[in-house]
Amino acid sequence: MLFRQLFDAETSTYTYLVADPNAREAALVDPVLEQVERDLKLIRELGLTLKYCLETHVHADHITGTGKLRELTGCQGVVPVQAKAQCADHFIGHGETLQVGSITIEAIATLGHTDSHMSYRVHGDRVLTGDSLLIRGCGRTDFQSGDPGLMYDHVTQHLFTLPDETLVYPGHDYRGHTVSTIGEEKRWNPRFVDLQTGKLRSRESFIALMNSLNLPQPKKIQEAVPANEQCGQVAAAV
Repeated sequence: MLFRQLFDAETSTYTYLVADPNAREAALVDPVLEQVERDLKLIRELGLTLKYCLETHVHADHITGTGKLRELTGCQGVVPVQAKAQCADHFIGHGETLQVGSITIEAIATLGHTDSHMSYRVHGDRVLTGDSLLIRGCGRTDFQSGDPGLMYDHVTQHLFTLPDETLVYPGHDYRGHTVSTIGEEKRWNPRFVDLQTGKLRSRESFIALMNSLNLPQPKKIQEAVPANEQCGQVAAAV
């Protein structure tokens, strides 16, 4: 398997390239519009054909590159079921798999940051968690139909039940971290764990914590959400 972690510095967004070099098929997860040329250049240099662009969710902090990449390559745009993005080619559900050559990508429902969020388990040994589980953190739950109780349920039941050695690759990082493991996050993630006792927080404690964060709105939310509901097509100025 060929695996690359790519970074957009303006929005601290990670994009992931997953490919089978023998079949020469590739998928991009959470591409960023401003980085389309970078991503295409890499794909062409590696002699790959882009088969899928997968979204973990409808983003509020950046505009997706999926629409542009689909226009340039003919790839399929894939979004989670229930996502408000009728332009997508396919709506993927929990437990559904996609094949990129010999590589299996499994969708795992991780709702809570939004009401239509998927993580993607790749090759059985790593999970791309989008904005659900971050390294020593998690995505916010105070807009886009976010629900802290649902996030707690899905992270603890769908992600924390994966093998401890499973690699965790998040959708963002703001402190320079690139990768973690499920075992690390079950022990050291302060959103989900009481670090004084080392025990998992209760659902009620997690909800109270998330509801007290009082974070500012993402800078691009007014532009990004409607654009991403159109697979990255930015509305023309009136």
